[in-house]
Amino acid sequence: MKNAPETPPPLEWKDYYTVMAHFYRGELGRIMVWRQRLDITTNWAIVASTGIITFVLGHEEATHLLFLFVFILVFLLLIIESRRYRYYDAFRARVRMLEAHVLAPVSMRKTDILQGDWNRVLSEDLIIPSFKISRGTAILRRFRRNYIWIFLILFCAWMFKIWSIATPDHSAAGLLAAIAKDQPLPLPALVAVLLLFFLAFVSVTILSVFSPAAAGEFGTRPMRGTKWSL
Repeated sequence: MKNAPETPPPLEWKDYYTVMAHFYRGELGRIMVWRQRLDITTNWAIVASTGIITFVLGHEEATHLLFLFVFILVFLLLIIESRRYRYYDAFRARVRMLEAHVLAPVSMRKTDILQGDWNRVLSEDLIIPSFKISRGTAILRRFRRNYIWIFLILFCAWMFKIWSIATPDHSAAGLLAAIAKDQPLPLPALVAVLLLFFLAFVSVTILSVFSPAAAGEFGTRPMRGTKWSL
């Protein structure tokens, strides 16, 4: 007759908090790695934009269509960064859950607020990890945080390049002639591309402004109670 499996001893509170502390440190280190990867992608976009702006504005013979190339390049970097942000956000959700349901009760010395089904939600996420936001939401958040300024600077430099090679009177006819100067595309196609980029920039900007903020991000609120010690 086989012996019945031994029942594991109950988990004591000290063991529970030890496991949670190591788990928190591990997840915190993981989100820091993904946070650094976000910074690297943004730096690539800044370096590429700076290089193209310097080259095009520094060489009179350089075509302004190079800005179209860097626009596409920066957009691809935004797509890559949005994917990295989804990973960062997924692991950050675990960290915020531990901070809200473990560290906050411990700091307040009130274990009675350790309630709800957060344990089950966290355990299921460990077994079957999943993203917490969609790709579109990630793109809008990264665009609102960083890339809106990169695209804005590129667009202003593009317009300055076209304006600088226009006729001295800077008339509308001279501006259109400057757009079509030494370009392989016909004037209607070039104007359509410029309008498309402008409308896309305005549309994404509006969507990013009205998109919900990420849960757990820093916000501004008045101080309550005593001020922080310096």
